[in-house]
Amino acid sequence: MKLSLAIVAFALAIPSATYAQDSTAVSKGEYPNTFSSGSANVSPFTSQSKRFNDWSISAGVGVPLLQSADLTSIKNGNGKNLFGYSAYLSIDKAITHAFGINLQYDKGETRQGWFNTKNAAPDATAVGARTQYDAISILGDINFSNLLRRVDNHSPYRWALHGYAGIGTIAYRAYQKDGSNKQRLMTEVKPFQLGSMFMQAGTGLKFKVNRRIDIEGRLMYVVTGDDEFDGGGDAYSAINKRSEQVSDNFFNATLGVSVKLGKHESHLMWHDPLQEIYYKLDVLANKNQDIEVCKKGDADNDGVCDDWDRQLDTPAGARVDGAGVALDTDLDGVIDLYDKCVTVPGPVENNGCPVATTGPVVETETKLEGIEFDLNSDRILPSNTPILNNAVNYINSSNGSYSVIGATDTRASDAYNQKLSERRANNVKSYLIKNGVQADKLQAIGRGEKDLKYPECEPATKCPEWKNRANRRVYFEAK
Repeated sequence: MKLSLAIVAFALAIPSATYAQDSTAVSKGEYPNTFSSGSANVSPFTSQSKRFNDWSISAGVGVPLLQSADLTSIKNGNGKNLFGYSAYLSIDKAITHAFGINLQYDKGETRQGWFNTKNAAPDATAVGARTQYDAISILGDINFSNLLRRVDNHSPYRWALHGYAGIGTIAYRAYQKDGSNKQRLMTEVKPFQLGSMFMQAGTGLKFKVNRRIDIEGRLMYVVTGDDEFDGGGDAYSAINKRSEQVSDNFFNATLGVSVKLGKHESHLMWHDPLQEIYYKLDVLANKNQDIEVCKKGDADNDGVCDDWDRQLDTPAGARVDGAGVALDTDLDGVIDLYDKCVTVPGPVENNGCPVATTGPVVETETKLEGIEFDLNSDRILPSNTPILNNAVNYINSSNGSYSVIGATDTRASDAYNQKLSERRANNVKSYLIKNGVQADKLQAIGRGEKDLKYPECEPATKCPEWKNRANRRVYFEAK
């Protein structure tokens, strides 16, 4: 019976593993990370492009309750419940974003009958028992949260529902104590024998504390496969007196911790695979992707294919429009890359700044827009560097000081968005200082989701992605 049950469980696990999809990979620790689903810098999953962790170690403790037996842990003749103890240690390997394999060691003691065997028998007819067990099993791990995640769900998530099932070998020693207060060894089963095979299945709810640590509560159902595990003696003893053998099964409720191993930011089991709709857009922002985007090439390396580039000799570092033409914000004939006064027209011979007789030009109010960020990221994108370099030139040419203001879209909590906006502002401020701007000219300010460029994007699901991206920005204001 035990062997047939194990074979059935293993057969049921195979289709689930087959159904689990191949994943995609994240890069450089940016979004998507262990706190996010969504897309940025993604590529199809191959062993060569692995950029996530897939190994972890888990450990936990809990309480086993013998439920299906002649001697049980739950409300016997005297109405008391008897609680044992359990512990587990496992090495976990993620195969895909939705399926993994765990090698697990379990150790514990169940307590059953009318009284705890550590105490004296309450009367001559009472029977108490305890069973000490050690088990090794291989478990299949299905991540239902990733398996069933909707394609249009790009919100941050930190909870995941897992299902477990597997087989193994169990060794145990079952003791019995009766009214004479004498404790006897009733049954002993050695490991790695045909009669020692068992199976267990259950579910777990994981919470991601950070990129390294997960906390998980599990409820497992353990099928021992025999009628002697409860300490009642042989299958047809006075206690185990049923005419047909019944397996002594028990529940095991545990609370554990998983430590994710590896150098990468994201773990495969927390990775959101449903990002392919953004894939081609992200390739343009990450030139490290080994993918052919332009069939005829990109001669000036401005991100616009030569097939539709109207300016094939764009200077390196210049920001361009969709047609590949270098931007000239103030339309003074000096492209923004060389214009020291980006928002104020001026002659070419004066580097795009107006001729002034009383000193350098200072605008009373300055806003440089366009420094946008990926979702849940404070990384300065390569496409932002031309704007920031122009900002360095402009601020250095002025006598004023400026506020560097960070903002987010409306996803996640207010507190998280506030901290994210502060990180974005501080990263931009650090970039400007490293490139020659005096630190006392800059003040970094985070406004979280309270400073939306498109206020109608509350919540974010009301707007297309380009509007939400525009809300995830840093801009400057003259003090």
